[in-house]
Amino acid sequence: MIYGIIEASSRQYWIEPGKIIDINNLPIKSGSTILLNQILFARNQDQIFIGRPYLNKITVKATIEKHFLGPKIIVYKMKPKKKYKRKNGHRQHLTRLMIQKINF
Repeated sequence: MIYGIIEASSRQYWIEPGKIIDINNLPIKSGSTILLNQILFARNQDQIFIGRPYLNKITVKATIEKHFLGPKIIVYKMKPKKKYKRKNGHRQHLTRLMIQKINF
């Protein structure tokens, strides 16, 4: 079983070939291929690699599938007894990646 843990957009993701992950927006065209090199942990069948903090010789090849907006989050602010109420919404720009291959 081949899998790993990467760091992207200041978050950590569990990846394996064929898996789809959603990360913060990347300013790259849809359909293009990128190499991710911030690998924290990787496993190849019976070998385990642990980075301190990253693994230098291992890369991950991923394809950008699409750019989209995440779910709407409602932000509501209120101060009691002051007649202050504010309701705002927010949708984060996201990028969907398809993990193609982990290169050891």
